[in-house]
Amino acid sequence: MALSVGPIDIRWYALAYLAGLVVGWGYARALAGRTPNVIAPTQLDDLLSWIALGVVLGGRLGYVLFYNLPYYLDHPLEIFMVWKGGMAFHGGMIGVIIAIIIYCQKQKLNAFRVGDVIAPAVPIGLFFGRIANFINGELYGRLHDGSWAVPFPSGPNNSLEFRHPSQLYEAALEGIALLLILAIARLLGAHHKVGLLTGIFLIGYGVGRIIGEFYREPDPQLGFLLFGEGGLTMGMLLSIPMIVAGIGFILLAPRFCKAT
Repeated sequence: MALSVGPIDIRWYALAYLAGLVVGWGYARALAGRTPNVIAPTQLDDLLSWIALGVVLGGRLGYVLFYNLPYYLDHPLEIFMVWKGGMAFHGGMIGVIIAIIIYCQKQKLNAFRVGDVIAPAVPIGLFFGRIANFINGELYGRLHDGSWAVPFPSGPNNSLEFRHPSQLYEAALEGIALLLILAIARLLGAHHKVGLLTGIFLIGYGVGRIIGEFYREPDPQLGFLLFGEGGLTMGMLLSIPMIVAGIGFILLAPRFCKAT
């Protein structure tokens, strides 16, 4: 919990989502202003509420389906208890994509080009989210005895164990590094090729997440899903299709836009 205001508890996750949406929205608005004839500022403001809804609904459903389905089949009412935690980025991303497609169809906008405006801003939200994970002491890394290891209450009876601060690794990879890669790509003219920035984001996130997963403790209810101890985790398996989708965006989006 970050702070309490009377009977209301304000959690780090809530602050992270708020910061990510507000700062990301401001950055996307600036990018939209430099990319004429894609989406008007007022339309981008409206799209923000759709994106927020997509993040929450998609993130929650993604966690339920990908990470803990047997539990929620036995406790279906807890699906709606978002305040108890349990969100998945891959589900949130699917929710955002669906929200963008629906909104663009309603407004007669090109969803591929709008995606190229939104994608460079997404790492901002990812950065804040991973910092919140670190502060909450969750989604921590695997056991580690290096000088940079961080104690987390993950042992028996919440005893401290020294682990990789994998949340910070992911904040650096999925947040800072990906933000810089997309900014440089845009400066080099990537926004002139439809689908390229979205594709770079999908590939970059997928690669960064897979690297981070090598240091992150697998979810206890899932463990390693393929190739035994030290093998592939759910986060890795979900990131592989993202990389494939990113390549598809880069190759097929320009052709699709020409066809339509």
